[in-house]
Amino acid sequence: MTGELRIGVLGAAAIAPAALVVPARDDLEVSVAAVASRDRTRAAAFAAQHGIPTVHDSYEALVADPGLDAVYNPLPNGLHGQWTVAALRAGKHVLCEKPFAANAEEAAAVAAVASETGLVAMEAFHYRYHPFLSRAQAIVASGRLGEVRRIETWFRARLRSAADIRWDYSLAGGAMMDIGCYPVHQLRMLAGAEPHVRSATADVRAPDVDRWLRAELTFEDGRTGFVSASMLSRRSGASGARVIGSRGLLELHNLISPHVQNLLVLRTRRGNRRERVAREPTTFALQLRAFADAALRGAAPPTGPEDAVANMRVIDACYTAAGLPRREPT
Repeated sequence: MTGELRIGVLGAAAIAPAALVVPARDDLEVSVAAVASRDRTRAAAFAAQHGIPTVHDSYEALVADPGLDAVYNPLPNGLHGQWTVAALRAGKHVLCEKPFAANAEEAAAVAAVASETGLVAMEAFHYRYHPFLSRAQAIVASGRLGEVRRIETWFRARLRSAADIRWDYSLAGGAMMDIGCYPVHQLRMLAGAEPHVRSATADVRAPDVDRWLRAELTFEDGRTGFVSASMLSRRSGASGARVIGSRGLLELHNLISPHVQNLLVLRTRRGNRRERVAREPTTFALQLRAFADAALRGAAPPTGPEDAVANMRVIDACYTAAGLPRREPT
């Protein structure tokens, strides 16, 4: 397809303005053309606030809208797979918030539909599109750290409200599921390989819903890994990574939102080097540009279905190793 990419939003989620509406204003090839919510009043208020011309009474109506080319899916985790498939079946490209599905099996089913339809299904790991990660990957690949032996990634947040849907198992909630998908993905990106989960421990706040989960991982070449996710941390928004080599250490600060602030610290025998990567454009603007390139010109996004399935396999394995059930679709 060519021309403008007209996107509809499923639900008036809090992430939608930053992830889609604001960056779309500066992208001449993208417009946010419609929104739907189970509460029409809420959808109408969202549309009025953000200048969205069309309000639909249901998700079904938005997905069926012939005036749309694509759908942004920021619904609760347990609904991601169902509505991504519905949009693909209706001929729409999909930008789906992470995690891509409730588990690896559902992710594979979504991937199959994307392949069958030939449409774009892209997971919204916005950090992946910022040059901060590319710079870190280049340092790891350069050999300056020597032989890489261990990679550690983490994300800590603080969700105070017990009513937050991310504590709801029926909506595929949980720390490793909701925010832990980031450090799992970052571990895989920095390693350039798929890990195996060796062990995991977790603490639950609600039945089967992890307050925090930590996992030890291994790679086929002998490297080890560690991922940690917490939704009741004393420090909210702390995210980062550490790559430990035989001749050096690479520290990455705020890998989740490098457009807000970032810092890369390289420690070797020659001394320490501190580096900041340009913060603009935002990760969300870069992600939207990648989605438009995929939908309009057939570019292959790095966070496509195959990558999403691989990420969900690790998350499922973390839950199994911690003695918790994997998440299920809503």
